[in-house]
Amino acid sequence: MSKNIIGISAYYHDSAAALIVDGKIIAAVQEERFSRKKHDSRFPTNAIKYCIEQAGISFSDIDDVVFYDKPLVKFERLLETYLAYAPKGILSFFAAMPVWIKEKLFLKSVIKKEFQNLAGKGNKIPRLLFNEHHQSHAASSFFVSPFESSVVLCMDGVGEWATSTVWKGEGNKLTPLWQIDFPHSLGLLYSAFTYYTGFKVNSGEYKVMGLAPYGEPKYKDLIYKHLLDVKEDGTFRLNMEYFNYATGLTMTNSKFNKIFGGPPRKPETKLGQKEMDLARSVQEVTEEVMVKICRSIQKETGAENLCMAGGVALNCVANGKILEEKIFKNIFIQPASGDAGGALGAALSCWYEYYDNKRTPAKDLTGSIDGSYLGTSFDTNEIKTQLDKSNAKYEILSDEQLNSKLAEVLADGNVVGYFQGRMEFGPRALGARSIIGDPRNTKMQSVMNLKIKYRESFRPFAPAVLAERVSDYFDIDSPSPYMLIVAPLKEKHRIPMTAEQEKLFGIEKLNVPRSTLPAITHVDYSARIQTVHKETNPKFYNLLTAFDKKTGCPVLVNTSFNVRGEPIVNTPEDAFRCFMRTEMDYLVVENFLMDKKQQIPWEKDDSWKDEFELD
Repeated sequence: MSKNIIGISAYYHDSAAALIVDGKIIAAVQEERFSRKKHDSRFPTNAIKYCIEQAGISFSDIDDVVFYDKPLVKFERLLETYLAYAPKGILSFFAAMPVWIKEKLFLKSVIKKEFQNLAGKGNKIPRLLFNEHHQSHAASSFFVSPFESSVVLCMDGVGEWATSTVWKGEGNKLTPLWQIDFPHSLGLLYSAFTYYTGFKVNSGEYKVMGLAPYGEPKYKDLIYKHLLDVKEDGTFRLNMEYFNYATGLTMTNSKFNKIFGGPPRKPETKLGQKEMDLARSVQEVTEEVMVKICRSIQKETGAENLCMAGGVALNCVANGKILEEKIFKNIFIQPASGDAGGALGAALSCWYEYYDNKRTPAKDLTGSIDGSYLGTSFDTNEIKTQLDKSNAKYEILSDEQLNSKLAEVLADGNVVGYFQGRMEFGPRALGARSIIGDPRNTKMQSVMNLKIKYRESFRPFAPAVLAERVSDYFDIDSPSPYMLIVAPLKEKHRIPMTAEQEKLFGIEKLNVPRSTLPAITHVDYSARIQTVHKETNPKFYNLLTAFDKKTGCPVLVNTSFNVRGEPIVNTPEDAFRCFMRTEMDYLVVENFLMDKKQQIPWEKDDSWKDEFELD
């Protein structure tokens, strides 16, 4: 039975579309990459158009469109929550209701209108189906995993009601085992601390995770004593006396402030040791709860394999702990684990569960998602046209010439914008829309943070390493193709701290070289690893091989190709603009190489930094 199915996520954050044709994933992409608005929540018109264009079909060829959650059930949760807390929360109720009544309550008709716009007036539109939020998460991971059978753990802020769910994946079916409901949410606990430490919720959680190694877990006992009741099996309840998110306009309240010694840090003010200690505390609590849950579900199901999805599954430090504990033989984590990935899961759930199609598991832990390279790409003519329009000065090199030249300029300490192949699906740049550098360079982390990304100096960078060489540098015996596992650097590459350096506190340790790869080594000697596989990204793999040949190091620093607050670049034009606005030294777009020194200088104008809302 031939079917073209589109999955969409929208109207909350990170809207996206994914297209599968007869079970094969053809395309998946977030709307933000086109609209240039980070975490764009609007209907993913551009993403849908791209998916259809990539398949070479028209909108009238689509059989089903599947929305990634059930808005009416979510509305029921909203109403029941306000009723349970009434009259508290009345201000928030009046703030939320107009949006619901205008848009979200009637989402079915809103989406159908968008369909009609895409199909053209008077033309037939596809059938609209709705999937449960956590079922979409679970499907997005299990159905592309290499497992015939697996337990599936989904944890996020909240879907309709569920905040944590466990599923049994078998063949082409997902069976729910148990769930924890709103307002008790590990994701929202983490977001509460994201808010309290002065970062943006649904965006700054990465910063809390990055800040944690500089702190001490001084507040952990307070979290367990006042905020969180965790049972031995990992199930938990939050004490809602300390939180405001169920009915208020903020995440935390005055009682929360009282036990943690004051009001939340104001955004963009100086970070102190307190924020680092808070970050470390909530990070350790998150890790402990996740490990406990994993032990329980392994014991309950006897499963050898674990699939993970949901926003909390993007916590790569916690994922590393689960792997280190060896609770499961194999772990697969979907790279677009947040709400964007729900679009893919909704489409896959329809194909396998609704239409009951047979499933063949992926061949290995890279999964059946083409390395997540499911987005846009550009041919030579398109690239030339866009670069010429931007007055770029370039040379065109063969693959071999390009890799040799890049290995040379990278070894000389230059920072390179690297744009090739199809764009990644999910929050991580994996060598298709990346900024890369030499990890051995002691200045690379601060140069990239302050002169290229314009972001906080503590933010860590990730290593991209040849898959078969990962164990030469890191204590890990499993592939980590999606930069979702943190593991320790091997002892032989570490540089012990001197007695004087040991006395440094918190972020003062930032500038102490910790290893032979200082740009990617966290203060606790760990790193967020991306293993690069020849089968899924041969160009990036060959560049790493050329760099290894020149320097004896098969590792590069890899960070996303954007500046702070900007979505990852989508087009060659986006890439050239970002290149010229920052202090990057070289830009590569497929086989076009651009040297900053040869470009017509742009008039210095920092007003563009206001173009993107800070994350």
